[in-house]
Amino acid sequence: MPELPEVETTKRGLKPLIVNRRVLSAHIYKKKLRWEIPSHLIETLKKKTINNISRRAKYLLIELSDGQLVIHLGMSGSMSVGPSKEPLKKHHHFELKLDNLTSIRFHDPRRFGSILWQDNDSQLKLLSDLGPEPLSYDFNNEVLYNASIGKSKNIKTFIMDSKVVVGVGNIYASESLFLAGISPKRVSGKTSKNRYQTLTHSIKKILTDAINNGGTTLNDFSNVDGSPGYFSQVLCVYDREDMPCIRCNGKIKRIVQNQRATYYCPKCQN
Repeated sequence: MPELPEVETTKRGLKPLIVNRRVLSAHIYKKKLRWEIPSHLIETLKKKTINNISRRAKYLLIELSDGQLVIHLGMSGSMSVGPSKEPLKKHHHFELKLDNLTSIRFHDPRRFGSILWQDNDSQLKLLSDLGPEPLSYDFNNEVLYNASIGKSKNIKTFIMDSKVVVGVGNIYASESLFLAGISPKRVSGKTSKNRYQTLTHSIKKILTDAINNGGTTLNDFSNVDGSPGYFSQVLCVYDREDMPCIRCNGKIKRIVQNQRATYYCPKCQN
């Protein structure tokens, strides 16, 4: 699943290609994704200029004069920009044809992604309940520690809660906890403020490094230009079960937490 670094990489790749371009037409080829693509987009988007593209959590927001196109890549979604004359691929479900003879296309084989619309004077509920951005000043150890008070869930599940902080997905949660030396089994509400300070720094570093490396190449993800991300080449624990720890040479262990695979070093993380 594309996580925050992959979505940020997609946003950065799209921005110089689509901002200030005018939409000539919108096309819906398959309405049924995670939620149905609103039919009104065909008329709503016609002749509108794209003013900007931003990101909130794992959502891409293509900003126009009267609202935003809200896109989630789901499990296998991707965005691309290329000549409009190029043939569509099997799993292209949505297309915006632009005034320079290029098109923005949404590709999603598993159809867990979504394309929605929000007006400037309203906000979708799925965006209104989100926690702070992890790379912003709004996210710090005080925020993380205060949110943990009284919580009984394990710390990995806790930092993956989008109401606590957005964008810390499964891969980066495991990697951040390893960097911080914290066991994923530790109870979030029984973790000290000092350890949350270390963890906050680790989350910011892991996500920044992943963005700088173009995201992680696992399963279906690739960048806007089709090139892979390279952060998977420097993963320390994720998907490395029974391999030697880079710190202590002990074996990396895999467990399941909240129906998600967790990787950690029992010797280095406590």
